[in-house]
Amino acid sequence: MSPIGPDAFERLYAEHAQALYGFLSYRTNDRVLAEDLLADTFERALRARRGFDRRKASEKTWLYAIAFNCLRDHLRRKGSEQRALAQAAVEVAVGARGQGAGDDERAFEHVLERDRLQTALAALGDAEREAIALRFGAEMTVPEIAKLVKEPLSTVEGRVYKALRKLRDAID
Repeated sequence: MSPIGPDAFERLYAEHAQALYGFLSYRTNDRVLAEDLLADTFERALRARRGFDRRKASEKTWLYAIAFNCLRDHLRRKGSEQRALAQAAVEVAVGARGQGAGDDERAFEHVLERDRLQTALAALGDAEREAIALRFGAEMTVPEIAKLVKEPLSTVEGRVYKALRKLRDAID
């Protein structure tokens, strides 16, 4: 085992917080919730840093596993991902109302675009949504995703490809 010291923990935060936030924001479609989950992730990582073992996983994979578990815990407590998506859509629509008259059309288009994407994402299976969120929200590579979710690389590759094809079909 090689625990993560306080200085290394600060470096870990500096290197990974923004991408982790991107993953959580992409996955939840709720910036405030993503911030909360990011804080939970680093709080758990701070508490568990002594147990970190570089032989088992990279720091990045370890952090994403923690973030992934925070997200799963949240979804279990809240009951479903659909409520989070619906709440994000309402927040975007309410935010769009505060725009100036010249921005109304762009704000409306943004809401429609986001709604189409949410609808397309909602049509994916949980594993496909998860794979897309990790690949594009967290900017993880497919091998990193496979290691994180403990599934064969070919399974994850197929899942990402299939999900992208479904999204393209739904949005087009």
